[in-house]
Amino acid sequence: MKNIGKIDKIIRYIIGIALLSLLFLVHSNIRFLGLIGLVPILTAAFGFCPLYALFGINTCSTKNKNFLYVIS
Repeated sequence: MKNIGKIDKIIRYIIGIALLSLLFLVHSNIRFLGLIGLVPILTAAFGFCPLYALFGINTCSTKNKNFLYVIS
């Protein structure tokens, strides 16, 4: 189930790339904090954010058609 919309994905990719750039731009041990940039990149790639699910946030503009809902 996806809960990340198009604009949200773009913002996450930009933030992720900016954080990952710390690995190459900073020359101290703090540069490894740039690995945190993998989190927004992966959530954007999968289209799912666990924190959004926890708080019931959904930035997708269309309904997901991945699940079959059965009414009994």
